[in-house]
Amino acid sequence: MKTLIADAFPASAGDTLARQGLQVDYQPGLSAGDLPEALNGVEILVVRSTRVTADAINSGDDLSLIIRAGAGVNTIDIDAANSRGVFVANCPGKNSIAVAELAMGLIVAVDRRIPENTADFRAGLWNKGAYSKANGLAGSVIGIAGYGQIGRELAHRARAFGMIVCAWSRSLTPDRAEAEGLRYCETVDELLKQSDIVSLHTALNDATRGMIDRKRLEAMRPGAILINTARAEIIDEVALVDALENGHIRAGLDVFNDEPEGKKGTVQSRLQTCPNLVLTHHIGASTTQAQEAVADEAVRIIDVYRRTGRVENWVNRSPRTPARYQIVVRHQDRPGVLANVLRELKDARINAEEVENVIFSGNRTASCAIKLDDKPSDSVLAAIRGRTDEVISARLLEIPPED
Repeated sequence: MKTLIADAFPASAGDTLARQGLQVDYQPGLSAGDLPEALNGVEILVVRSTRVTADAINSGDDLSLIIRAGAGVNTIDIDAANSRGVFVANCPGKNSIAVAELAMGLIVAVDRRIPENTADFRAGLWNKGAYSKANGLAGSVIGIAGYGQIGRELAHRARAFGMIVCAWSRSLTPDRAEAEGLRYCETVDELLKQSDIVSLHTALNDATRGMIDRKRLEAMRPGAILINTARAEIIDEVALVDALENGHIRAGLDVFNDEPEGKKGTVQSRLQTCPNLVLTHHIGASTTQAQEAVADEAVRIIDVYRRTGRVENWVNRSPRTPARYQIVVRHQDRPGVLANVLRELKDARINAEEVENVIFSGNRTASCAIKLDDKPSDSVLAAIRGRTDEVISARLLEIPPED
């Protein structure tokens, strides 16, 4: 299997893949525009921040698996992958500590104005009076929006600073919040109104895109700190610039709109001239510890796929197929039996949505569960059951609708 690694990757992980018999092509400097040509003959693609466009996916005739060496997959054209039957997997949770550490660092940097202190010192200026007015963190309320693994890691660190932690998440319940020592917020608006510091850790989707809009920024406490180490699109950046310029809030960002794609170069953004802002170069997951953990997970995913064809952390699997019925066929375990069953379904223009065949001890008989998009007629069932030399039984079940 030819594997292309299109971003920085620990050498030890690449060596492990090579020892497993994979042909590893390591090109960490590739851009999105370079990928279509580079994917010639590639079966597995590993990326971190490099965008994987529809052009790239469509050009990869042999491409079958894309691994995002990180959590989010918004840089990958999932629709194009679905159209080509390309698996997309990720490595969730492996960089949680690194991102939480940076979020905590941004909070301290904004509160104590550490970058401005350093910049004035380098410029030969001494402004101790101006920089001696920090609020301090102990006793302040931090609101965590999105209480997954990163949110939990941040809560742990915030408590060490003596902060009161409240949280909102679509999956968070009052009972769970109480068990974890959190103040429960039923809505994002409730979180914003009661927090001195708000840290965003939600995934980017239709529900969270633009979630922190002008109205919600205005609802934040005067002088509150907004931290975003998740995705830039969660915040209305135009409204954020206004809120920073008028001094209503302060912010620490690791992400922003229209980031440069490359690893080095120039940058232009309205945020460059904003006061009350500390910004880092999208480095939340960029620690040696985190990258080694993510690389180990990517290697594990590749190894399982190479040996079994199964994809761990598969993110573009359909959560529910159109299947309305399931036929469970107990049968003799020999060649052609399932082909004959599927042929009966094919002739009836019934599609098999999912198929799972398991073997009984002794390897003489098996049971195959086939999810179907339509109900087989009595005559189709009779034809399948009539193959008594190979079919033991065929039972039809209706799949109940989801709530």
